[in-house]
Amino acid sequence: MSDTPERPRFAAALRFWLLLGCISFGGPAGQIAIMHTELVDRRRWVDEHAFTRALDVCMLLPGPEAMQLATWIGWRLHGLRGGLVAGGLFVLPASLLLAGLSWMYFAGQSIPLVGGVVFGLQAAVLGLLAAALERLGRRVLKTTTSRLVALGSLIAVAAAHVAFPWVMLAAALIGWWMGRKREVDAPPASDAPSPSIARSAGVFALLATAWLAPLAALAAWLGRDSTSAAVGSFLSRAALLTFGGAYAVLPYVAGEAVHTYGWLSTERMMAGLALAETTPGPLVLVLEYVGFAAGWSHPDLPSTTGSALLTAAVAVWATFMPSLLLVLTLAPWVDRVGRWRAAAAALSGITAAVVGVIAQLALWFGATLLSRSDVAHGVVAVVLAAGVFVGTRRGMAVYALVPACGVIGMLLDMALR
Repeated sequence: MSDTPERPRFAAALRFWLLLGCISFGGPAGQIAIMHTELVDRRRWVDEHAFTRALDVCMLLPGPEAMQLATWIGWRLHGLRGGLVAGGLFVLPASLLLAGLSWMYFAGQSIPLVGGVVFGLQAAVLGLLAAALERLGRRVLKTTTSRLVALGSLIAVAAAHVAFPWVMLAAALIGWWMGRKREVDAPPASDAPSPSIARSAGVFALLATAWLAPLAALAAWLGRDSTSAAVGSFLSRAALLTFGGAYAVLPYVAGEAVHTYGWLSTERMMAGLALAETTPGPLVLVLEYVGFAAGWSHPDLPSTTGSALLTAAVAVWATFMPSLLLVLTLAPWVDRVGRWRAAAAALSGITAAVVGVIAQLALWFGATLLSRSDVAHGVVAVVLAAGVFVGTRRGMAVYALVPACGVIGMLLDMALR
């Protein structure tokens, strides 16, 4: 059997990307595993070395690495249109589903049983955060320096209230400094053709215009002080800071959305994270929920639902267009970027800091949930969180665990009435 990758027809790739967008549960690890099994082992559309090198580069970029990897593979198979289709379909099914779930949640606030469901979902979030913290900490915190960086980031965010971007910048500099003299074997060079600076610049200009022009037009239509314009501007900035995944940027987004802009409450933020956990696609889609909440609570249009859907769409655009821009601009340069040792060293510092930031987020969510619960609800919240933690460690599906917690919360609410 030949080891040469087989280039599929565009229609076949289109069907696969749509299927992937519908079944990509399990977070980035599960999504990357699905792509490796289907595209490297089974379909043989890309070889192992290219897949691994592209994943290394995507890990260096802000944004959801699994979505970025799909975008790069789509580009490798069918050029710019292939990358846009792969990246877009990775997000589209989940974003449509989350828009529907968001509407059901906000429209159902007057239904008594909704409170019990939300309580159960919030308890599930606490367990998911603990599982993410344990999993990432075990993988990342292997040196004294990494542990100190994680502890420092926790103290900086929780006690000193240092802004998230500054924490990430400091961690990157520490990682780069500590990795300067580290000996790393350079990976073998590939036989890919030399990339073109002019072509990459053209792609960058095209996608930057596609990203920013609609946001500028929206601000001109509704006003720069409108909710839609604020969501587009804020989430565009947040999208460039999502090193380490959605959990890493959530404290920053939640703090700004809850306390600075007043778009939603802490409880609703926690419920949004739980809803995002039940959908396929990247968890950073929770920012779509934040956009929906902003439009619902501060509508720009006569229709509250219409305004919420508009700001949700703006949130998706502002969150994922920067990822498409970065990946498709750098796509021809993947081999060279993958050999950049300084970037890898900086990333090691960022990932260590992310552990501390997730710890701060878990403490914040846990304290908020328990402080607003009576004894019975508090005990159930701890039990549910522990159950989700153990379940995820044993490989149980998140999209089954989270709804189950919602049902238990609803039954508890009924029993205590």
